[in-house]
Amino acid sequence: MPEPSAEWWKSGVVYQIYPSSFSDSDGDGFGDLPGIIERLDHLERLGVSVVWLSPVYPSPWDDNGYDISDYTDIDPRFGTLDDWDRLRDGLHERGIRLVMDLVVNHTSDRHPWFTASRAGEDDRRDFYFWRPGREDGPPNNWGAVFSGPAWSRSEGDDEYHLHLFSPSQPDLNWENPDVRHAVHDVARWWLDRGADGFRMDVINFISKNPALPDGPVVGDHGLFTEHSINGPRLHEFLHEMHREVFTGRDTLTVGEMPGVSVEQARIHTNPANRELDMVFQFEHVDLDHGPGGKFDPRPLDLVEFKASMNRWQKGLGEVGWNSLYLNNHDQPRSVSRYGDDGRYRVESAKTLATTLHMMKGTPYVYQGEEIGMTNAHMDDIADYRDLETLNHYRTMVATGRVDHETAMAGISRMSRDNARTPMQWDSSEQAGFTSGTPWIKVNPNRTEINAEAAVADPDSVFHHYRRLIELRREDPIVVYGRYSPLMEDDPRVFAYTREWEGRRLLVLANWSDREASVEEVEDVVRPEGRMLLGTHPEPERVLAPLRPWESRVHLFD
Repeated sequence: MPEPSAEWWKSGVVYQIYPSSFSDSDGDGFGDLPGIIERLDHLERLGVSVVWLSPVYPSPWDDNGYDISDYTDIDPRFGTLDDWDRLRDGLHERGIRLVMDLVVNHTSDRHPWFTASRAGEDDRRDFYFWRPGREDGPPNNWGAVFSGPAWSRSEGDDEYHLHLFSPSQPDLNWENPDVRHAVHDVARWWLDRGADGFRMDVINFISKNPALPDGPVVGDHGLFTEHSINGPRLHEFLHEMHREVFTGRDTLTVGEMPGVSVEQARIHTNPANRELDMVFQFEHVDLDHGPGGKFDPRPLDLVEFKASMNRWQKGLGEVGWNSLYLNNHDQPRSVSRYGDDGRYRVESAKTLATTLHMMKGTPYVYQGEEIGMTNAHMDDIADYRDLETLNHYRTMVATGRVDHETAMAGISRMSRDNARTPMQWDSSEQAGFTSGTPWIKVNPNRTEINAEAAVADPDSVFHHYRRLIELRREDPIVVYGRYSPLMEDDPRVFAYTREWEGRRLLVLANWSDREASVEEVEDVVRPEGRMLLGTHPEPERVLAPLRPWESRVHLFD
C-alpha cells in the first residue's frame, strides 16, 4: 500500500482506465480486470501514481456501464471481486492508488432499488422522482442529456420517473435521507475493501430544485441549470458525505460538475469546507461547440481557450485545487481535436501535454493519450456504439434537421466513441487488445501508433509524458508554483510562468503549424537558466522562435 501523505494527490498524476477498451484477457472482445492486471507494468513505467477505474459494476450496459444495477459487485464481463482484489494489490505493490467511479446521481432501471420503487414499496418509492404528468405530457419541460424529455412513463406506471440521462437511468432522490445513507454505505464498502477514493459522476446533479419547476433552456442539451443541477442542498449533501464517509481516511475525491463556475468550485474544493478535493469542470472543453451543440463543432479560438484556462488557474490558485485534463471517456482525442493528428501528431501531442502538465493542479491522463492515439474517424454510423451519438444521429436525421453527411461530419469529430476504441498495444490486427472480435472497431492506425513502438522510441510521446510526470514528482515548483499567464492575446502561443521560492519556470508552447515569436516575454527571462524539457532540440537562446508545434520548459534558479 502506498505510504499515506498529506494531499498526496497534488503531486500525483491520475491515469484513467476505460475497462471495456483497455485489455481483454479471455478473447471475448471486452476488456476486463485480468487484462488490466497484465498491463500494470506499462503504468508503472509511465510513472502515474493513481488509477481511476471507470465503472466495472453489474450493468445492463445501456450507457456503457454508467447505468449500474449493483454497486457492490463486479460485472461478469469484467471478472470477479477476487479479480478486483488482485488489481488493487498489484497497483498498491507498485505504489499506485486505485480510485473507483461512483455513479450515484442515478442507477439503472434494473437496480433492485428502482424495481421496488416502481412497484410502490413503501420504503423505496421515494428513492426516485415520481410525478403525475400534465395534460400536455411530462411533469415539466426539462430535457435529457441523451435527447428527448427528462421524464418517461413505462407501460403499467401510473406516474413518470425523472431521468436527466437515458430513460433507463432514473435519478435518485437525494432529498430522501435513506438514499443518502445507502450511498454512504456503498462508498464505505469500497473504501473498506481498499479503494483509495472516488471520481463522482455528475455529482452536482444530486441536488435539484425540489419543486421541479419549468425553466428556460440552458446549454446544448436542454438542461435547466438553475433547477436541475447545482441545487440548494448540494453543499449540504457533499459536506454530509465527507463527514460520514471520508473523515479520517487517506482518500482522493473528484467531483464531475458540468456547469460549475469558478466561484462555486472554490467553495467545493476549499479544504475548510470539507466537500471535495477537486472538481472536473467543462468550460474549456465546451468552447469549440457550435450553435448546434457539440456535434456542430467550430474551430478552437486559442485566445478564448487560454482565457478560460487562465481564469481557472487564477480562481483556484490560492484556495481549492484544479483538475487538469483534455481527454477522458466522454471527450474526443485531444491530438485530433486541439492538435494536428497528421503531419505534426507527435509534436502536437507532446505540446498539448506540456501545456497541461506544467499548470497548477492534478493532471489526468486518459488511456492512449500517452502514446498520442487519435480519433477513429469512422464514417459508418453502424460502427458506433455510444448511446449519445446514436440518439443524436437518429434525432437529427429523422427530423430532417441535418442530412446524413452533415451529421456524420460532426459525429466523426466529436463522438465519445473516438475515445473508446481499443487501446493500441501493438501493430497486430486487433492491436494486442484482444484475440477475439472487439466490441468496437480498432483504429486502423494501430500499425503506426501503439504502445510497443512508443516505449521502444526514446523520443516518443510516451517518454515525453514520462518525463513530464517525473518533473511533477521531483520538483515542488510544478506542484505549488504560482501561475502567471503570458502573451494572453496571442492567437498561436500558450505561455506562462510558475514561481516558487525564488525560482521561475517558463513554459512556451506553439499551438500552430507556423513559426511563432516569443520575444514578448523577454522581461521574465533570467540570465541563468536551463531547458528542462522540449519537443525539439534546445535552441541557442531561450527566446528563439518556436517551430511548428514546438514547446519548451525553462527553469531559472
